[in-house]
Amino acid sequence: MKVYLVGGAVRDQLLNKQVYERDYVVVGAHPEELIAKGFRQVGKDFPVFLHPHTGEEYALARTERKSGPGYTGFTVFAGPEVTLEDDLVRRDLTVNAIAQDEHGQLIDPYNGRADIEQRILRHISPAFTEDPLRVLRVARFAARFAQDGFSIAPETIALMQQMCQNNELQYLSAERVWRETEKALTTASPQVYWQVLQQVHAMQPWFSELEHALDLQYFSQFSRVPESERSLYAWALSCYNLSTIQLKSLQQRLRVPNKYKDVTEAAARIAWTPTQPIDVDWIVSMVGELDGWRQPQRVNRMLTLWQLLGMTQATGTAIQMAVQAAQQVNPKELIAAAAQAGTPLRGAEIKEAVLAERRQRIQQQWQ
Repeated sequence: MKVYLVGGAVRDQLLNKQVYERDYVVVGAHPEELIAKGFRQVGKDFPVFLHPHTGEEYALARTERKSGPGYTGFTVFAGPEVTLEDDLVRRDLTVNAIAQDEHGQLIDPYNGRADIEQRILRHISPAFTEDPLRVLRVARFAARFAQDGFSIAPETIALMQQMCQNNELQYLSAERVWRETEKALTTASPQVYWQVLQQVHAMQPWFSELEHALDLQYFSQFSRVPESERSLYAWALSCYNLSTIQLKSLQQRLRVPNKYKDVTEAAARIAWTPTQPIDVDWIVSMVGELDGWRQPQRVNRMLTLWQLLGMTQATGTAIQMAVQAAQQVNPKELIAAAAQAGTPLRGAEIKEAVLAERRQRIQQQWQ
């Protein structure tokens, strides 16, 4: 039995990038051998095991044979006779098909190291076309490694175009499509994901609303977004030109999580452009539309989005300070002061008085 580190961990080591997770391939073993060593088998379809101490994944070397449509239509075979090269050839890109043994020696049967040095994303074999999810994966890798100078090999682009022309992407599930998209949106260059999908004609059937609505210039200031918030704002920028109806259709199809919907739907309701006149009435209306008095983080998110779209930092800061001043209004103090003055507030009068005081605070701050 031999164990090899494989995939992204080896690739990222060669790129001098931090490795966050490690996956291993086990060659020449039966499942019972790993179970006897304390490994825990997970899943029913693939011979994958979790290490008893580290929790890292160890998979028996396996081969895959296409037996049906889509990314699930494969017959898997795993056994001690499957070689490391057999296992590596089923992977998508040469840069992801490098293994490393326990002594640090690289096993690179498909010249992935050379492609890393040349900054090329290249498919390993014609079997690439058997899994339509790879169209999205390669686009995601192109976005992830764009700042490292990587590009997709022309022959790989041609295969991706062929897969899209054959409508292979229709066999994917919404969950898998969104998962790949979300990962792409967390990169520093999410616009590259869309560029690749447009280049290979992969906007149909999942992103049809975005096909003619994307404005990649919106991403010109994207480097300012903290890494932890990239996907949220990348999705909002991607959807910014959509109508409410288009946005609803797209997000329902992809089953987009609520945290993304919250921002995109707010942006659709409150359109902002660089020519937008901003005054007290607009600020009060904007905060009310966002339910921002109770949820101020919504206001902050919209201001961040608008600054990515061209709002000056000075304007965004001024709006934020004005809203913060208005949020200091204490309804109980207003009620007590009115009662002491002999003009007690009741029912809707309280809400009106609070809003009037907030408007006044904004006016004072905005002047």
